[in-house]
Amino acid sequence: MNRLKLVIAICLLLPALLACLKTSNPAASPSPEPARITSETLVKVTAEPMEVAAGQRNEAVVKIAIQSGYHINANPASFDYLKATELDLADTPEMFVDYIYYPNPQVKKFSFSDQALRVYEGETQLKVMLNADKAAPKGARTLPAKLNVQACDDKVCYPPGSVSLSIPVTIK
Repeated sequence: MNRLKLVIAICLLLPALLACLKTSNPAASPSPEPARITSETLVKVTAEPMEVAAGQRNEAVVKIAIQSGYHINANPASFDYLKATELDLADTPEMFVDYIYYPNPQVKKFSFSDQALRVYEGETQLKVMLNADKAAPKGARTLPAKLNVQACDDKVCYPPGSVSLSIPVTIK
């Protein structure tokens, strides 16, 4: 009878002991993968809310924050083989894009290029002139957009990518 109690106790305790061994053994738990650097992970994009009256136009501001130590190509890019920063915003029946203003770039020399390049670093803003149709219904909406970028550091450029954003618009 005592042997039976011992076997039952071991069977009940064994899973708990194995679980403790797994969590305390660092070799048993997988190590996290290092974060992969991409153009999309280096750039954060937000848009300020804007208001516009039906039949009128107003400027939307898109803020770009580039991680320290990196830059993105200006618009226009310095060379054809570099991807220019470009806001992709489709017209809708209620709103259409009049123009997009890209800021003046910084001109900097990098180790991977013989010539200085036109770039954006740190924080910068794009301005988008939006026109509201005369028949646009009043109310809040968001306009989906994508910012196409190619991020680089002082040694290498990463493959181009797209960062999604929404522009909050209220038609009055």
